[in-house]
Amino acid sequence: MASPQALPELTGARYLDAWQIDTAALAAVVLLGACYAYGVRRRRRAGQRWPLWRTAAFYLLGLGTLVVATMSSLAVYDRVLFWPAAVQNILLDLFAPLGLALGDPLGLADPDGRLHRAFTSRPVRALTYPLVSSLLVLASELTIYFTPYFATALGNPLVRQLMHLQLLLTGSLFVLPMLSRQEMLPRWCSHPVRAALVFLDGLFDSVPGIVVMTSGTLVAGHWYAAHPRTWGPSVQHDQMLGGGLMLTLAELVGLPFILLVFAEWWRAERTKTAELDARLDSEALAASPAPVPGAAPVLPEMTRPWWETDPGEVGTRMRRPR
Repeated sequence: MASPQALPELTGARYLDAWQIDTAALAAVVLLGACYAYGVRRRRRAGQRWPLWRTAAFYLLGLGTLVVATMSSLAVYDRVLFWPAAVQNILLDLFAPLGLALGDPLGLADPDGRLHRAFTSRPVRALTYPLVSSLLVLASELTIYFTPYFATALGNPLVRQLMHLQLLLTGSLFVLPMLSRQEMLPRWCSHPVRAALVFLDGLFDSVPGIVVMTSGTLVAGHWYAAHPRTWGPSVQHDQMLGGGLMLTLAELVGLPFILLVFAEWWRAERTKTAELDARLDSEALAASPAPVPGAAPVLPEMTRPWWETDPGEVGTRMRRPR
């Protein structure tokens, strides 16, 4: 990896062609992709369908975001400029968990298997409890930027990997149950409640960007002062730019997130209605008398006009032959 001083200015062309290999991130992407492909293949061999859009969301939005965040120009320049590191962290904290959750990897797991039991265990349910997971995400981001954590991660590759893993896991704690895993949430957390919680979480997600953008304290100021550059924005302006991008991306993902929760709500109601219709049809079929061999078919009772049964004068006159 090139030293911060040796990197050229980040221009428009280098946004696209500046890439580097992150061995740990690449291994995680390959492992997750292989496990997901195995789950889809096993499900199809069992004769069960799996939505293509979920597979595309997992690989493109989920794993694709991991690749962009850890190996693109954002990763190349995250030790030189603050704003690429800020965007990188938001991608790992919000966008990648959203793609992984839409892929519904737990839906491919065996309902009685270890993975499913682990994700529905009491410790995980405590971490994914509504508002608790949102506060964990907020505390995670504020701890990163306003403690020596971020500056240490810039100079230590192992700490940087742990920081990325922390962002991905804390983001998944909130997103995964909200989109697909009802058994990870309490019973009172219905889809309307989920939509309200996603709205509140969007407010929480905007706090780190606002604080970073308006803070008079430089984030990792000692690091950037020790690694000066002759191009790009000043350190103060760079931090304001990074905070603004954090806020923009957090608000940008909020609306699609709410729409996805409403889509899951509609899908769940449609499934519930279909199950209810099937149950009512089976009950009606079970309640109907069995046909007797050789007997005339039973015709449904017809409703007679009111005047044929009305005992009054009007009914009597209408029944008289003309």
